[in-house]
Formats: sequence, structure tokens, C-alpha cells
Amino acid sequence: MKIVHYPHPALRHVAKPLTAIDAEVRRYAGQMLELMYAAKGLGLAAPQVALPYQLLVMNYSGDPNHKEDECVAINPVLVEKRGGTQDGSEGCLSFPELYQNVRRAKTVVVRAYDLDGQLFEVTVSDLGARLWQHEIDHLHGILYIDKMGLLGKRAARPFLEEFESRFRRGQQRGEIPSDEEIERALQELEKAPIVGPIL
Repeated sequence: MKIVHYPHPALRHVAKPLTAIDAEVRRYAGQMLELMYAAKGLGLAAPQVALPYQLLVMNYSGDPNHKEDECVAINPVLVEKRGGTQDGSEGCLSFPELYQNVRRAKTVVVRAYDLDGQLFEVTVSDLGARLWQHEIDHLHGILYIDKMGLLGKRAARPFLEEFESRFRRGQQRGEIPSDEEIERALQELEKAPIVGPIL
């Protein structure tokens, strides 16, 4: 498992809700947390590791020693946005070194399942709200570059062109599968039966 970079097709693939939690889902979550900490991130969604599932992990502190701040969310839903908006710099592990201003809701209410299949609800503001919105967007194929203002998009363009060029070069060298092969692999993963307690 590794973090994929833009313009990997998995980043635009709409993730499928999980219908069960089994050992494999738990393993995915554990590996995603390890990758997130290694990359010094605060959150990571399954499409960022080329898995087409509604699964994300996060830790507001970014510190693996602060397990109390750790969260694994399955099939998360943004129930409500409130408290106006907040503007702030945002980055993404799938876009290394690209930071731009993004406007988000100041406070959000989120509902999701944990790894025990228990439904939970959280209300978070500021950084936590930004993090939840960013990661849930990933599950729907929406990226933070889509939310940037006009000036931010212009400033990001050279970075995006470089990401695209690097990705295509990797494909030409055979280091990265073709877009079609990636899409086929994602569709196969979606078909795979997941055994375990139904949510």
C-alpha cells in the first residue's frame, strides 16, 4: 500500500460504501494510519491509497503517540454545516508541497461507523471541521484543488502540470499502470465480497 499522487484515477473514483467490517478492512485501516503518520499527515482517505471504499483515518494532532486523537471512520456522512465559513491554507498528501487557501464550513456534524460497527456522531469546528470536509470529499472524488478560488487555482497550475507530467512519465516507463488498468483494478476491488457483520 502506498499513497497515490495526482492525477492517479483513484483520486477521482467515487468510493463505494462498505457493507461489512472484516479483518481486511481492519488491516486497511491500520496500514492507512501507518502511512499517514509516516507522511506526517493529519488524515488519509481510502481513494488516496487506491482503495475504492468509504473508509478514512485521521488524527487531529498528527502524533502517533496521541492515540486518543485517532479516528477511523467508515461510510462517513456530513450531516450538517453551521457557523459560517473559515478560510485557511490546506494541503494534501496526494499533492506534496502544494498548499493553497480553501474556504470551508467552520463547524460540521459528521456521522460514521467505527471499526466495531458502532454508529457515532461528532460535531467539530475549525481544523477538525476542515479535516473532516477534506477527507469526506476524497470519498466522492472531490479534491481540494476543486475548492480553491481563482487566484489559488492559477497559482496551483504549475504544480499540477508537474504532477501530471511526472505521472505520465511513470506510466510511459511502465512504473505506473495505465489509467484503464487502474480503473479495471478499482472495479475488481469493488466486486470483491467482504465477509463480516453487516452494518
